[in-house]
Amino acid sequence: MNISGKNIGIALTGSYCTFDKVFPQIERLVKENANIYTIFSYQSQTTDTRFGKSADFIKLAKEITGNNPITTIVEAEELGPNNTLDAVVVAPCSGNTLAKMANAITDSPVLMATKGLLRNNKPVILAVSTNDALGNNLKNIGMLINIKNVYFVPFGQDNYKRKPYSMVAQFDLILPTIEKALEGVQIQPIVLAPT
Repeated sequence: MNISGKNIGIALTGSYCTFDKVFPQIERLVKENANIYTIFSYQSQTTDTRFGKSADFIKLAKEITGNNPITTIVEAEELGPNNTLDAVVVAPCSGNTLAKMANAITDSPVLMATKGLLRNNKPVILAVSTNDALGNNLKNIGMLINIKNVYFVPFGQDNYKRKPYSMVAQFDLILPTIEKALEGVQIQPIVLAPT
């Protein structure tokens, strides 16, 4: 399915080490003529790390998309009743966010946005990035993979020798995952061979 003219949310959570892979995908979606709305978790909009300053990421998101980032639960809550988005991609989707989604906790703009999309039977796409995907979060991935309208960007172990429990999405597969999810199909394979 072509995403031209579609309203797509990109929700960023606290896996800061992958922001450099997510922002080129936001640019790619804009080039495909999708209307992109970024949504920042509280941590991603306030935490400066060695990977960059939060204010710079927020500014960059606005520059790329032309839309003000959504930064509060109140703003994110409007997405559901107003039926604003056709899909939302949580990229990166941290382990913390996975755990909260699996347990129906809605305490950030990102989680409110996903709740609103699920309420409207629209796709919620998760681009996993967590050091405990094969540890404590494996049960949460298992729960979410079985929820209607939840889709995963294909992911795999990113460094199985030094971080054997860590898994990260292949971010360049965000676009084809969105296209399939809009058709109600999970892109395959979901789990990739180690890199």
